[in-house]
Amino acid sequence: MTAMRRSFLLVYIILMAVQMLLSDFVRISPYVTLTILPVMVLCIPVRTSPSLTMIIAFLTGLAVDFFSDGVLGLNSLALVPVAALRNPVIRLVMGNEILEKKEAFSVAKSGFGKISTAILMVQAVFLVIYILADGAGTRTIVFNALRFSLSLIAGYLLSLFVVGFLAPDDR
Repeated sequence: MTAMRRSFLLVYIILMAVQMLLSDFVRISPYVTLTILPVMVLCIPVRTSPSLTMIIAFLTGLAVDFFSDGVLGLNSLALVPVAALRNPVIRLVMGNEILEKKEAFSVAKSGFGKISTAILMVQAVFLVIYILADGAGTRTIVFNALRFSLSLIAGYLLSLFVVGFLAPDDR
């Protein structure tokens, strides 16, 4: 295992623990769901196959649910589609070159705008599924829309900080 793989794995595990702490102890409001899980999946090295990425996403979501105060499987339910759409999002936002060359991406390489767009896309996919499954038809559309909007903003801002750790500039 190379040093880069070990350091990514270590940072990924630490960020999983951070997400568990966020889930357990940081309750801003019922309207805000703080999550860094989508950006963690987005930043899994592109040389990782889509099927392995989905397995990693499933296990990550399950671990976060199990070790924090959550409904078992809820994060996995929302995170696996993020993993399935990761390569199409990267292709759409950053171009085919990154996927073809199996290059790592970073804010410095890809640009703030592209990284921001990719983060917003994966956060939106995650939150739509998470909020709909969490409410299971018991919450109003207005509540869910407000929760989605506020959670998207909060998650995006938090993810900007996290992407620096998982996708550092290696130039």
